[in-house]
Amino acid sequence: MSIYDADSSDEYTDSELEELKRRELENLRRQLAQRQKEQEERARREAEIMAVLRAIMEPEALDRITNLKLVRPELADAAINAVLTLVRSGRLQTPVRDDDLKRVLIELDSQSRRDYEIRFKRK
Repeated sequence: MSIYDADSSDEYTDSELEELKRRELENLRRQLAQRQKEQEERARREAEIMAVLRAIMEPEALDRITNLKLVRPELADAAINAVLTLVRSGRLQTPVRDDDLKRVLIELDSQSRRDYEIRFKRK
């Protein structure tokens, strides 16, 4: 028998191919539905956080956080978490002013930055 014979076991019938396509399509639909659900959950959490921030921050500080999210989203998220923690613990008074937020951002930025030392070896 050659590899080109029609009786080869590697070939699928039309019904088997349709079943495979149907399963794959169903799997892709489930994945899409899961991603949409996760995205909606993230958007809902984000809306809740922004509502809390609007309640505890002055408009200038809130604008700074919003702008920072566009440029450095990871730093903005860290700052939001830090501000919420500080307010909950009573170490930061509400309404949170822009100057208070700047101090938090400077502290977070200095923690995340690394000092690099470059050495040149001379021959």
